[in-house]
Amino acid sequence: MNKIFALLFFTILFSCTDNTVMERYDKIQKPGEVTIKGFSKPDVLQLRFNGVPVSINGNTSYTNKIETQLQFVLDEGETNKLGIYNNETGAEIRKYTISYDNIADYKNLYFFNLPGIFLQTYAVKPQVNFGKVGYEFIFPNLGEFSGSSLTNVKGILKRENGVVLAEFESIGKDDFTAVKIYNSFSATAPVYLELYKPGTTEPYVGSEMIKVTVKQHMGANMIVLQEKLENGVWLVKGDIDVAEYL
Repeated sequence: MNKIFALLFFTILFSCTDNTVMERYDKIQKPGEVTIKGFSKPDVLQLRFNGVPVSINGNTSYTNKIETQLQFVLDEGETNKLGIYNNETGAEIRKYTISYDNIADYKNLYFFNLPGIFLQTYAVKPQVNFGKVGYEFIFPNLGEFSGSSLTNVKGILKRENGVVLAEFESIGKDDFTAVKIYNSFSATAPVYLELYKPGTTEPYVGSEMIKVTVKQHMGANMIVLQEKLENGVWLVKGDIDVAEYL
């Protein structure tokens, strides 16, 4: 009789053990891969994946060009955390939650970390021949202070005397426009960008002309437009040129 009870006990025990093992390995999984292409200057950054610093060429802190590829396993129902931190202060700059369901959104992760701004975009400095001036624009915080619901605006670049230098049909939040190039006419003369609703000559908000003074350098200019609030009044500035850092 005791042998029967012992046999029954071990049968139940191994049955439970087998079920536990099956539950452990029954999770639905798939491979995850994130290609990171970033740039930071002058700040030194650190990437952390699930709290662990990411090593790039043997370094766990980096500046200027930052490129690597993360490969890992995704379990259905679980999340992974990818963070970008200021290595000196420890401040979190950006955090991404990557899961089994949204991994396709993070196949490629691009960013520029510059003084006063963080851009989640990819850009290459355009080739502009000697004696020419080229412009690209991006407007990442469009609507932040103006209240506009537009995702892009039209831009007309002009000389101080009103002569049109270039037109940009769609300046958006996520990507730089294609470069527009014109002959250089002065190294110091200011140029202005007028901003309109797409396909119109109406200001993108309100009724007053929205006119932005932008930097002009010989060669490539990659201008970040920003809505800002100054003395309680919103305005648009174009004083950050990504090309200066590339």
